[in-house]
Amino acid sequence: MSQRQVLQVFEQYQKARTQFVQTVAELATRSQNIETLQNAGVMSLLRPLLLDVVPTIQQTAALALGRLANYNDDLAEAVVKGDILPQLVYSLAEQNRFYKKAAAFVLRAVGKHSPQLAQAIVDCGALDTLVICLEDFDPGVKEAAAWALGYIARHNAELSQAVVDAGAVPLLVLCIQEPEIALKRIAASALSDISKHSPELAQTVVDAGAIAHLAQMILNPDAKLKRQVLSALSQIAKHSVDLAEMAVEAEIFPVVLTCLKDSDEYVKKNAATLIREIAKHTPELSQLIVNAGGVAAVIDCIGNCKGNVRLPGIMMLGYVAAHSENLAMAVIISKGVPQLSICLSEEREDHIKAAAAWALGQIGRHTPEHARAVAVTNVLPVLLSLYMETESSEDLQVKVLPHDSKARRLFVTSGGLKKVQEIKAEPGSLLQEYINTINNCYPEEIVRYYSPGYSDALLERVENYQPVL
Repeated sequence: MSQRQVLQVFEQYQKARTQFVQTVAELATRSQNIETLQNAGVMSLLRPLLLDVVPTIQQTAALALGRLANYNDDLAEAVVKGDILPQLVYSLAEQNRFYKKAAAFVLRAVGKHSPQLAQAIVDCGALDTLVICLEDFDPGVKEAAAWALGYIARHNAELSQAVVDAGAVPLLVLCIQEPEIALKRIAASALSDISKHSPELAQTVVDAGAIAHLAQMILNPDAKLKRQVLSALSQIAKHSVDLAEMAVEAEIFPVVLTCLKDSDEYVKKNAATLIREIAKHTPELSQLIVNAGGVAAVIDCIGNCKGNVRLPGIMMLGYVAAHSENLAMAVIISKGVPQLSICLSEEREDHIKAAAAWALGQIGRHTPEHARAVAVTNVLPVLLSLYMETESSEDLQVKVLPHDSKARRLFVTSGGLKKVQEIKAEPGSLLQEYINTINNCYPEEIVRYYSPGYSDALLERVENYQPVL
C-alpha cells in the first residue's frame, strides 16, 4: 500500500467523523429524533470526539452534546455520568473561541434542569473557568459564559453564592456596559438571577455598581434588554427598604413609567413589577410614586392590557392603598376603583380576580368614605357571584360593609344579602365565618327576611295564627 493510500484511509476516517458529528448535531435540533439518538448510545459515541485532533470535530461534538442535554434531564444526567464535564472545563480554558462557546453551551444546557445538575457543574470546577471567559476578547464567548453562570445561579441561594464567590459579579457589571445588545441582555439576566434569592446577594450586585448602569438602560429601544433590566432592578428592590431606595436614588422615576406604555407585554409587566416592589415597602416610597404620577400610569396600564400582565399593577395599587388613608384616596382619585372592578368582571383566572378583590379591600377598609367609593362601583354583586364559585374573594365584603350604611343598603338592594343566605357553608368553616361577619352588619330580622324559606315560614305563621277576639 502506497503512502498516498495510507493517507486516504485517514482522510476518509476524518470525513466520516466530521459527517457523523455534523449529522448528529443537525438531528439533535428536532425533538422527534432525540429518543432514537439516545437509544442508539449517541452520548458515549460523542464523548471521544470532544478530544478529536480536528478542532471543527471537537466543536461540533460539543454543540451536539449541548443540544441533546438541553432537551431533558436524562440526557443532561448522561453528560454528568459520562465524565464529560471535566473534559469540557479543561477545553474551555485551552481551546479557541468557537470551542469555548460550544463548551459553555453544554454547561448551560446541563445546569438549567435542576439544582443537582447545576451543582455537578460547580463540583467539577467550571465556575472559575466560566468567569475567566467573561474576560474573553470575543463577545460571543462572554455571552455564552454569562448565560451558563445565570442558569446555575437561578436555582437557589447556595448556587448563586458560589457564582458570586467565583468573582462573576463585577465582570457581569462590565458586560452590561459592552456595546453588544445580546451580551447586555444575558449579563442583565444573570444579575437578576443572582439578586433574586436574598438581600445579601442583591447587595453584592449593588456593591459592584450595577444599579446606575441598569437604570441608564431603562429607555433602551431593545425590548428584550428592557425586560431583563427591569427584572434585575425588581429583584434587587424587592428585598428591603434600603435596596428599594437605592433603585429610586438612581432616578428611575419618572422614566420607568414610560415602560408601562411599551408595545412589549413583558416590558409592561416587568415595569409594573418594579414599581410594585418599591411601593410595598413604606408609605414614603409609595408617596414618591404617587407624586411621580405612578398610580395614574399603572391604572392606565391595567386598562390597556389583559391577563397576567395586569397582575403586578393590580397588586401595586393594593400595596399603595394599604399604607394609609391618604394613599388609598390617591388611588380613588386616580379612578383606580372602576378599573379594578373591570378586572374583577373581565378576568377569568382566579388568582387575578383574588388580587383585584384584595386591592379593593385595601382601598375600602380605611373609612366610610373609602368604603363608599368602592361600593358605588357596584362591585359587591360581582364579588358575590364569585363567592358562589370560589373562596378567593371574601376579603372585600368583610372590609367594606361594616363601615358604611350606604354600602350596606346597596348590598341588600342589589340582591347581595339574599345571595349570601343561599350559600350552603359547612358549620365552623372559614366561609361560614365570613357569612356570619356579613350577617352581623344587619339587624337579625333583616337577615331572617332574606333567608331561604322565610316567606313560607311567614305564611305558615299567618295560617296558624289564632286571633284573640
